Amino acid sequence: MQRARVYAAENFVRTMFDRAAERGNPVVDFFGASLTLPPEARFSSSETVQRYVDDVLAHPAVRERWPGVSPLRVRARRGHTAAHYECTADADGRDEARAAAIIAVPERGTSWALRELVVLHEIAHHLVHQVNETAAAHGHEFVVTFCELAAAVMGPEVAHVLRVVYAKEGAR
Repeated sequence: MQRARVYAAENFVRTMFDRAAERGNPVVDFFGASLTLPPEARFSSSETVQRYVDDVLAHPAVRERWPGVSPLRVRARRGHTAAHYECTADADGRDEARAAAIIAVPERGTSWALRELVVLHEIAHHLVHQVNETAAAHGHEFVVTFCELAAAVMGPEVAHVLRVVYAKEGAR
C-alpha cells in the first residue's frame, strides 16, 4: 500500500510539472496557493543522468546532510517500464569497496525516466540505503529523504508539494 501511495503522489507531482511546462507558465494553483515551480531538468541519455547524479552527490547541502555517501553509477536499462536502484555486494558480502550502487534508467521508447524528479527518486533510495540498509524501499525514511533531497536540489517549493501530495495520498 505504501509503495502505491508513494507512486501515486509522485505521478501527481510529475503531472503538475508537465502541465506547467505545456502551458509555459511555472505558476500553479496548489490547493488554493500560488506556487512557482522551478524548471525540471530533462536528460538525453544515461551519460547525462550520470553527470547529474555526480553533481547532486557533490552538492554542498547533500554532502552536509549525508556525509560520506558512496558513488552511484548510472546504466542504461533495456526495458522501458521502470527505472530502479540496485545495490549489490561482492560475492561473499564482506568487501564494501566492491559493492556497487547503480541506477538503471530506460533510454529507448520513453522519456518519462529521463527527468529530474525520477532521478532524484532513485538517488533518494541510495541515500536511504547508505543510512539504513534495512529501511523499507518506499517507507517513511524514503519519503522524508526524498523531500529533503528535493528541497536541497530543486528548492523548498518542490519539497512542499511532495509533502502535501504524499499526505493527501496517505503515504507516510
